[in-house]
Amino acid sequence: MGFGQAVASAFANYFNFSGRSRRSEYWYFSLFLVILAIAAILIDTFVLGYAYPDTIGPAYIVYALAVIIPSLSVSVRRLHDIGRTGWWLLLYFTVVGGILLIVWACLRGEPGPNKYGNPVV
Repeated sequence: MGFGQAVASAFANYFNFSGRSRRSEYWYFSLFLVILAIAAILIDTFVLGYAYPDTIGPAYIVYALAVIIPSLSVSVRRLHDIGRTGWWLLLYFTVVGGILLIVWACLRGEPGPNKYGNPVV
């Protein structure tokens, strides 16, 4: 799955918290989110005159609200691909949980069907 396909797939499954997503979809979408965040910060800083990080500008707020649901859904589907429930995302609220979730996101998905569905081809 390429960059454009991954972004399109993540937005096509905006509210889909079931099924599975491949590593490429997750990481390309994460890269897309970083690029968008940088663009929003640059717009806030140089076009709208907000002093980042002292103030959060409106472009970044719009960006954050627009991508929170698809980023959660692709993360849940990524966890499903390795055979874990989406509730593991709550580990982000712990000190070391984010590291574990990044490691899990790097793992290869289960090769065959699991309780969350068939592997994405």
